Amino acid sequence: MDQKLHHQQHQQEQQLQRQLHQLLQHQHHLTIPDQIVPSTRLLTTSVPDDDSIIRQQQLQKEDCNPVAATSQHVEKYSRKVFVGGLPPDIDDEEISVSFQQFGPLVVNWPHKAESKSFFPPKGYCFLLFQYELSVQHLLDVCVFNEGKLFWFVSSPTIKNKPVQIRVWNLQDSDFVLDNSLPLDPRKTIFVGGVPRPLKAVELATIIDRLYGGVCYAGIDTDPELKYPKGAGRVAFSNQQSYIAAVSARFVQLQHADIDKRVEVKPYVLDDQLCDECNKTTGSGKYAPFFCANVTCLQYFCENCWSVVHARQGREFHKPLVKEGADRPRAMPYKWRFNL
Repeated sequence: MDQKLHHQQHQQEQQLQRQLHQLLQHQHHLTIPDQIVPSTRLLTTSVPDDDSIIRQQQLQKEDCNPVAATSQHVEKYSRKVFVGGLPPDIDDEEISVSFQQFGPLVVNWPHKAESKSFFPPKGYCFLLFQYELSVQHLLDVCVFNEGKLFWFVSSPTIKNKPVQIRVWNLQDSDFVLDNSLPLDPRKTIFVGGVPRPLKAVELATIIDRLYGGVCYAGIDTDPELKYPKGAGRVAFSNQQSYIAAVSARFVQLQHADIDKRVEVKPYVLDDQLCDECNKTTGSGKYAPFFCANVTCLQYFCENCWSVVHARQGREFHKPLVKEGADRPRAMPYKWRFNL
């Protein structure tokens, strides 16, 4: 079985090599206009995280003529690009050399700073381009094969190895099934652990097929690079579908090569007033807690939470609070019955 898979991979690489040869016959080298790549000086590759990279890129822009000067340019893609299937002996400097023709960039991968390794440990990395137009020019020369994009890199032992290029189209971050329906945040779920290649339309289709009533889906992206963070939101048009999804707690996301079990929670809102106070006095207090149990699905102030959840059958409910990256988190609660 392994030999058959290896043979198939070898055949695919040979096919891609032929496509590369044809490509190079028509295009001896890629030239990038000066206004796109004003400086060939690369950013340093020894950076610990995306935030440090972003700060350094902003400093670089001070001595470069920025692409943004062309005001007509419309960004289509995230500046963060996934590269998979790298040769095992390629280091970050060699990766940079393979892609520097498209513009200034840095090479990064998860836990790069902690590992102190110059080689991507799992055979993939991320390219963080300084300019979005660099991504578009990379796409212009990629080879398309079996629904995937490839470019070619060389290491000390492997020449012109095809590696997969995966970009994020900004239009794939949101999808509206029915724009005539208003979005109700209280009928919205948070989906954690969403595979990063999954598009909003695909997330909407999967959830709608399971529970129906989906009117919107969104993929959470980081504000600077606009790359998926691994989470999403889905809004429903009716309470029945919303409760069905929340009750399931987990859902299997199956699409193309993706097959992953992910967690589903109610989407927790900021700065909400206590629903219980509103019922009794008409003026709610600030509500830091949300009860995700289907018998509640309400926001509570601390006092009302204690009163309501002292009742039989509700004493084991856990409050959700909002934490970083819009991710709801269950928290322990110390009961106070002496009210």
